[in-house]
Amino acid sequence: MTVKPLNAIFLGALLCAASAAWAQSAYEEVEWKESEPPPPPAFDVGKLVTIEVSPNSALVYGVDPASISISKSDGLVRYVMVASSASGARNVMYEAIHCATGEFKTYGRYSSDGRWTMVDQPQWNPLYGMPSKYALRFAQAGACDGAAAPSSVQVLVSRLKSPYR
Repeated sequence: MTVKPLNAIFLGALLCAASAAWAQSAYEEVEWKESEPPPPPAFDVGKLVTIEVSPNSALVYGVDPASISISKSDGLVRYVMVASSASGARNVMYEAIHCATGEFKTYGRYSSDGRWTMVDQPQWNPLYGMPSKYALRFAQAGACDGAAAPSSVQVLVSRLKSPYR
């Protein structure tokens, strides 16, 4: 089969255009969309894994491993964080970390009467620069692999339990 010079030029141009279009679409960012968060999970304060936030903190932070989930559809790590004071007072938050953007969001807070109060329009906040560093420390302790969520909850919990691996 012989290709005529004009057809060869046309064919070459067509191949170049097709490969350029493929390359562009291969590297375009897909618009990220958060999946609907599930209801707050149950948690057990007796099973908390402690997270070192600050040596000078008056609060002790911990997460119940059973409350952690990793959403494959949007890459979010969702969890229940418990902040406890020496007097026994607790702040309990249902949150998510988006490792890809370095942000976290609070979906709701648990009250002393045993009910969740959900945030009307939860907003993403940066992990860095916030007055409280617990979400950042949780991300650094194992909730994030750089800009990605860990491969499994088991990997995340293992990191939390062995912070100096």
